[in-house]
Amino acid sequence: MDPPATADAASSSSSTSLRKRLSVNTSSPSSGSGRERESKARQEMDRGDVESGGVGAEPMSPAGRLFRETHFNCYIVALLGLGAPVDVAAARAGLEATLVRHPRFSSVQVSDDAKKNAKPRWVRTTVNLDDHIVFPRLDPAASSADPDRAVQDYVSSLSTMPMDHSRPLWEFHVLDFPTSEAAAAVAIRMHHSLGDGVSLISLLMACTRSAADPTRLPALPPSSGGAGGPPWLSAGVLALAAWVWSVVVLAWNTLVDVVRFVETSLFLRDTRTPFMGAEGVEFRRKRFLNCTLSLDDVKFVKNAMKCTVNDVLIGVTSAALSRYYFRKTDDTSADDSRKANKSIRLRSAMLVNIRKTPGLHTLAEMMDSSKDNAVKWGNQIGYIVLPFHIAMHDDPLEYIRQGKKTADRKKRSLEAVFTYWSGNLVVKLLGIKAAAALCYGMFTNTTMSFSSLAGPAEKVEFYGHPIVYIATSVYGHPHALTVHFQSYMNIMKLVLAVDDEQFPDSHQLLDDFAESLRLVRKAASEKS
Repeated sequence: MDPPATADAASSSSSTSLRKRLSVNTSSPSSGSGRERESKARQEMDRGDVESGGVGAEPMSPAGRLFRETHFNCYIVALLGLGAPVDVAAARAGLEATLVRHPRFSSVQVSDDAKKNAKPRWVRTTVNLDDHIVFPRLDPAASSADPDRAVQDYVSSLSTMPMDHSRPLWEFHVLDFPTSEAAAAVAIRMHHSLGDGVSLISLLMACTRSAADPTRLPALPPSSGGAGGPPWLSAGVLALAAWVWSVVVLAWNTLVDVVRFVETSLFLRDTRTPFMGAEGVEFRRKRFLNCTLSLDDVKFVKNAMKCTVNDVLIGVTSAALSRYYFRKTDDTSADDSRKANKSIRLRSAMLVNIRKTPGLHTLAEMMDSSKDNAVKWGNQIGYIVLPFHIAMHDDPLEYIRQGKKTADRKKRSLEAVFTYWSGNLVVKLLGIKAAAALCYGMFTNTTMSFSSLAGPAEKVEFYGHPIVYIATSVYGHPHALTVHFQSYMNIMKLVLAVDDEQFPDSHQLLDDFAESLRLVRKAASEKS
């Protein structure tokens, strides 16, 4: 089930700019074999680079290789709403001074198909910005009549556009017209093999500067401290015993999670619900839609319930999914709903970056050719299976309590570390195809993807353009629903990536999230 394609990247010459070759009809994508065209472009690029010798090549990480596989050809899309029209000259100068200098954003993937078990690698190349900056030709009437819909349709159309693998795997799409939230927007599309999502979005933030002081990198929210080591004997026997017990609990939880992860990869399947994707969903068009939530409301609930922001987000997601599920299944009886809760297995696959993300100053130095930076880059990600609580509750805060319970349980486990190292071991012993098969089983047997990311705590500028909002998501994996939360200043952007055919009422699902947060905030206020 190949996706429709609106542009033939493989057939365009290297001297032809993307602004000329992309004319997009976002309302009704045409049929075609975009995946085959992209594969052909990659093969042609591989042959050419192998012949040139591949000087200075760097091997790809196992996770990076996984994102080259057919069922995991994943891309990250970051939509930035801007407070001013796009200054193309300033944007070009900014890209040349930052992203273009980053090793991954100035390299192509090459592999020698003539050699058995040849591993793909990164090879530095010359970047022509005209190949990466895209000025789509949209219908002026549609853009004027409903600019928000025009942006949404265009960004959604990117999920069916192949990317030319003979060039560095990123694009900068300019949508230079006002919407209800911003004066203009840019959509940055990056292949997931370039790095894990946290590192890539952090890298984009390293390209920004504080609006209050353009010479300074933006301030990020403080990260929570990790678990400490064993206490000193002076702390007392009880403290030492508590630490030993926590280690035992960690080991047990990890063992249980590992067994459940293996079962999920092989046969343990979620309950069939309206959220579960059909076979081949990774090849179908995705619609990206977002709404702005109040980060202050989220923090209010967090303080009232004495939990974390992520606990609140998990709880609100459970509440929203429950509202949508019981409305779609015409089951609104409280008794039946509580009974259904015991039998509904709905879980998300969650990617976890197991390596500490470099700070913004370190990432900025990686794009400074005058400095020698030894920071490692690449995909070092593990997976965890995160269950969601589906039920109808009279008390909206019960969703937050269940979310905190779920999150606390996962914090006391090394599931992500195990899946990372075991995945590398499978690649070494059985090859990337076997690892991809296991991951495919895990994704197809779970229902959705879920993630959250903290953005700058202050207003920032992107190459001189004030950023109004940040909305990021991902596509190319076997899920029909992906939920992502992105904070920035005092707002929380909720971004849904949904199968366009399976969720014709996707805006209703979006409204369910907003209504769930409103009810939870109201209940927390009454509790306080």
